[in-house]
Amino acid sequence: MLWVPSAAALLAYAAAVLLNERETAGGGAAPRRALIAGWVAHALAIVVDMAGIGSAVSGARFGFAPALSATLWLVIAVYAVESRWVPLPGVRRWLGLLGAAAVVLAAIFPGEFRPQAVSAWAPLHWALGIASYGLFGAAVLHAVMLDTAERRMRSNLRAAANAGMPLLQLERLTFQFVTAGFALLSATLLLGWWFSNPWRWDHKATLSVLGWLVFAGLLVGRQVLGWRGRHAIRWLYAGALLLLLAYVGSRFVFEVVLHRTTA
Repeated sequence: MLWVPSAAALLAYAAAVLLNERETAGGGAAPRRALIAGWVAHALAIVVDMAGIGSAVSGARFGFAPALSATLWLVIAVYAVESRWVPLPGVRRWLGLLGAAAVVLAAIFPGEFRPQAVSAWAPLHWALGIASYGLFGAAVLHAVMLDTAERRMRSNLRAAANAGMPLLQLERLTFQFVTAGFALLSATLLLGWWFSNPWRWDHKATLSVLGWLVFAGLLVGRQVLGWRGRHAIRWLYAGALLLLLAYVGSRFVFEVVLHRTTA
């Protein structure tokens, strides 16, 4: 069952990557529509995968690949909305490639079944966690765009003038996503602490708290010390890497390397 929406998503993402905006009618509408079509099919693949539709085993299914797939789906959703109002040159093809890779990865590693949640709050905890991943992913996307625009500005002022979104607006959006992601990550950790009995300092919890501390330091540094530019972006990358390792990385090791399941 999973292969149908996955194949459709792959074809649409491939079209979004291969189509040339200058060679298509409608000012680049066809590549964008292909990306949206891939995004819709991607959503269906995520639902089929996580709900275990078509499987003989009942219950929700989750793992590192579905988590990564849902995160990239949210990042593409942010791009789809934002690109209607502001120019985001060069982003579509990268998102198409990443979306296709996420779909393939989720099809190969669909995750493990979890017939029962450890708490009634667990589904909300998972949803908030994935949402925070998506917001931080959008922040990283904007940070990469900001870093690229600044490099172009230093090397070629004419290229910077055609780079798309103004740097101040891009920086403001980056930290708006960081702030929103930090709020959801805080709620995720509080819920995890609330229903975990007892709280366990495993790899996921430790790396998540370390990521939270890095993002807290980034927001305080920006507000109090005026951190901007590459210094702030490095903190953002460090926090995002810790969060990626917290769930996706640790689950990859357990599921693929060690072939073990965790709670």
